[in-house]
Amino acid sequence: MTVPLPTDATRWRCTLCGNLTRFDVTRSSKVVEYVHLDLAGEPKVEEREVVSETIESVRCRWCNAVDQVELVDRPGAGS
Repeated sequence: MTVPLPTDATRWRCTLCGNLTRFDVTRSSKVVEYVHLDLAGEPKVEEREVVSETIESVRCRWCNAVDQVELVDRPGAGS
């Protein structure tokens, strides 16, 4: 089950324990990076573009539930 990312108007909530603040997120990303190597060969990422990103799972840090996270409205988001 994929969980959508929170927006400016929504946030995650664990339906099992009510947690709103602590989650472990497993995601897959496809990115294009501009890597600059200095003369010693040390790499530094100077630009990063996320082409696609998928949230694979969101686990509640408080109760360890995996499939119990939902999106809920943020307080005051409607005003």
